Amino acid sequence: MAHVPPFPESPESASAESLALQACDDVESLRVVQRAVACIEKLIAPQRVNDAEEVYPSRTELGALMGVVNDDLLRRIEVADATVRALHSVLGTEA
Repeated sequence: MAHVPPFPESPESASAESLALQACDDVESLRVVQRAVACIEKLIAPQRVNDAEEVYPSRTELGALMGVVNDDLLRRIEVADATVRALHSVLGTEA
């Protein structure tokens, strides 16, 4: 998965341009997680009947994978939200 910094720069030290670039990076990291979820969905609901015979993940494994993906998705959403809030602060607009 793509590297995501824990939090963007503080609003006082960030420019609108750097925050806009960070927001774009944050959105791309969310797309990476969405692709992972789409992959998991394909494992859970195979496209062809024969596919089910080739993939045998246990419910425990799938649950653990979904938990990890969900935790990462939530972290990335928080990073994106913090970036947008900082951008609003720099631009002097309401979030």
